[in-house]
Amino acid sequence: MRKIIFVFIALLAGVTVHAATYDVRDYGAKGDGTTLDSPAINAAIDACAKGGGGTVEVPAGRYLAGSIHLKSHVCLHLQGGSVIVATRQKEAYDEAEPFNFPEYQDGGHTYFHNSLIWAEGQTNVSITGQGMIDGEGLTRQDTETAGNVQGGSIGTGDKAIALKLCRQVLIRDITIYRGGHFAIILTGCDYATIDNVNIDTNRDGIDIDCCRFTTVSNTKVNTPHDDALVLKSSYALKKAVPCEDILINNCVVTGFKMGTALDGTYVPEKVNWVCGRIKLGTESNGGYRNICISNCTCLYSSGLALEVVDQGIMENITVTNIAMRHVHHYPIYITTGCRNRGPKERNDVSTARNILISNVTAEDCDSLSGIQITGMPGHPIENVRLSNIFLDYRGGISRNVSTDYPELGTKYPEIAKFLGTCPAYGLYARHVRGLQLSGITISLQQPDSRPCIITTDVEDLRTDQVRTPEGWR
Repeated sequence: MRKIIFVFIALLAGVTVHAATYDVRDYGAKGDGTTLDSPAINAAIDACAKGGGGTVEVPAGRYLAGSIHLKSHVCLHLQGGSVIVATRQKEAYDEAEPFNFPEYQDGGHTYFHNSLIWAEGQTNVSITGQGMIDGEGLTRQDTETAGNVQGGSIGTGDKAIALKLCRQVLIRDITIYRGGHFAIILTGCDYATIDNVNIDTNRDGIDIDCCRFTTVSNTKVNTPHDDALVLKSSYALKKAVPCEDILINNCVVTGFKMGTALDGTYVPEKVNWVCGRIKLGTESNGGYRNICISNCTCLYSSGLALEVVDQGIMENITVTNIAMRHVHHYPIYITTGCRNRGPKERNDVSTARNILISNVTAEDCDSLSGIQITGMPGHPIENVRLSNIFLDYRGGISRNVSTDYPELGTKYPEIAKFLGTCPAYGLYARHVRGLQLSGITISLQQPDSRPCIITTDVEDLRTDQVRTPEGWR
């Protein structure tokens, strides 16, 4: 008997147990592009969740959909040739949930249930496969306000994927076209992975808000009219929560005309706002801690922006191995401010420290501004090191530019809209304690009347091998 038991156990050890698979067509989905298939997709997800988890398969076809509800231990797998298309039928989307503090962040960060695919408080959720999400019926407008959302729906789909307070999240291999307000937003999620995703959209690409232990890798994001990869720390969780322990690696961000990154024509978009950048901010109630951004390329995009203006703390930030070309507005912008968009009883001051940026090349940079590092009077940014950086500027500013450059103060941290042409074309630093410049080369395509480098209220400035058109420093 003992031998039989041992043989039985040995046989069991060689058995591979496969998770259950649920085909959305078995639950009534048509995939014909005209039938509203989200009820069938939700039925398949419900069955999968009740069965203990598994994979919900979406075969090739066009699946018109309103709100789809992800659940724990369910993988929504989009097979090659499948497209989930956001419907224009307003009633197909869930009502936006009520929220007590909508004034502390934009509606896109506040409301989740009115999205195309959403989940809240779920564990082990996945969206994978070679298929596509087309947000044709999603809005790209900031239409959500306390007056027209709280207590009811605004009557439109807002985001392609919105996940809140979820753990063990995987989004891999999919393509998102026209992602709405945000193509992907994760808020308060832990242990999330976004890998090998292609996004070509009309507003933000990926927003990581109040998250921990999250990785974005091998991903391409084309966002001609807004930010590509953004870390935020809003008040959406009704408290200040930092975004921390985040890795962004091996990614490409661009500002081509929407759709041309997917079809391969790559037509540059001409915009006057922002286009396709990597940014920390602006929502920054909790701030950002232990952030690593590496091995990324930025093309026809604004540069790197590190902004904390809502009483949070930005510390231990490492950026390395970044290649930029055709840079819109500025290549590197580090700032603190006192917009203080949050509860008025808070007495914190936005702070930034321990920032390392190295191994950066930026060609054809906008004449508007060079590198800017600006703290606040009495509250300097601390310990910033820039090393092994090559910057090539268009130059060409021939008029006199006032050195009385405005403080950011309570304004939105955007140079072009609120600060204007920088008094230095290469580097402008103000209210900084501990600034190291090592191995910096700055070049001009045409003469410029401004000085290359201006520092004001900068303590402990150290330079080594800094080369400008004016010579060595």
